[in-house]
Amino acid sequence: MELKGKVVVAQGGGPTAVINQSLVGAVLESRKFPQITQVYGAVGGVRGIVDEHFMDLTQETTHNLERVAVTPSSALSSTRDKPDQKYCEEIFKVFKAHDVRYFFYIGGNDSSDTVRIVNEEAERSKYEFRAIHIPKTIDNDLMVNDHTPGFPSAAKFVSQAFAGLNLDNRALPGVHIGVVMGRHAGFLTAAAAAARKNIDDGPHLVYVPERAFEIDNFLSDVKAMYDKHGRCLVAVSEGIQDASGTPILAKLMETERDAHGNMQLSGTGALGEQLANQIKEKLGLKRVRSDTLGYLQRSFLGCVSEVDQQEAREVGEKAAQFAIWHNVDGSITIHRTGDYSVDYRLTNLKEIAAKTRLMPDSFINKAGNNVSDAFIHYLRPLLGAETHYASLRAPLAQKILNK
Repeated sequence: MELKGKVVVAQGGGPTAVINQSLVGAVLESRKFPQITQVYGAVGGVRGIVDEHFMDLTQETTHNLERVAVTPSSALSSTRDKPDQKYCEEIFKVFKAHDVRYFFYIGGNDSSDTVRIVNEEAERSKYEFRAIHIPKTIDNDLMVNDHTPGFPSAAKFVSQAFAGLNLDNRALPGVHIGVVMGRHAGFLTAAAAAARKNIDDGPHLVYVPERAFEIDNFLSDVKAMYDKHGRCLVAVSEGIQDASGTPILAKLMETERDAHGNMQLSGTGALGEQLANQIKEKLGLKRVRSDTLGYLQRSFLGCVSEVDQQEAREVGEKAAQFAIWHNVDGSITIHRTGDYSVDYRLTNLKEIAAKTRLMPDSFINKAGNNVSDAFIHYLRPLLGAETHYASLRAPLAQKILNK
């Protein structure tokens, strides 16, 4: 059955460097079909839908859409609203009033759950409607997917940032802690290890939320690496927690909480500072520094994986094809085939919505303080073209006065 009506595309959650590729892919592909009367972009995510704040992207030029596609962050703006049943009913009312028959929502876990609830409401009302979730998250924590658009570019930024920190730490030795985004999943923090080339390159230690973090073990690890290398570079996930699930930041100090009751982890340098203070006080080391990469990881202009761009574009295109050609609902998922290629499939929303994928055990070393070779093998193809750097290899001249 050919379903005629409007398309609404929206973006939710944190921006990424390639989220607009998915937007443009869905818009341009939708505009090819004669049964699509108009393509709307909801300004401000689901809040824009409820407020009927739509941009008519049918009237946007292809040239400008292509320029937007290579621009980081959410072109339609985003929202942190987490719709419940009542909220989704309001969304559905707007859709019916505007004769919207297709809904494409680009986002992570919460966005997929919104698509599920809206779709179920349409089924109860016997309203012909198709809803597709388009994956996006730098956390790489969507179930079923091999990886998610946005993660490879953020991982490339983290990898390059730590390559630079490693060179800095080598030039002026000490302990340096870099805090990376990731409340529950450690994929992005683990990416800090991707640019290591030499046996003594940092990060020398990598801590992710999937392994219990104990301060005493951390201090012992830092001391061992400092004694071995004369320096120590550490990558730490903002979401590290102890064996009981308590965030380490909460154990070290009082922190703010957001509207959902989640502890504020991003946008603050508190965790790095507190860990640095522990090292200074307990180990007696003086040159200890910390950096929090913060929001720079999400939309850094000029640090984008071309693999990520291509795949982000294709998941947007596939959403339109599945919904309009095949008249089906679900979530677009990415599956690795061979070394390296991908396939796109449509997965039932119930397998994705409100669930979190964690790093597999095989990606973390036995000590829980670094990544494995298996993770590096998994990550490398996603980063695209390698950024090269080198060290001097010339021999030292013979001393004359201080033999």
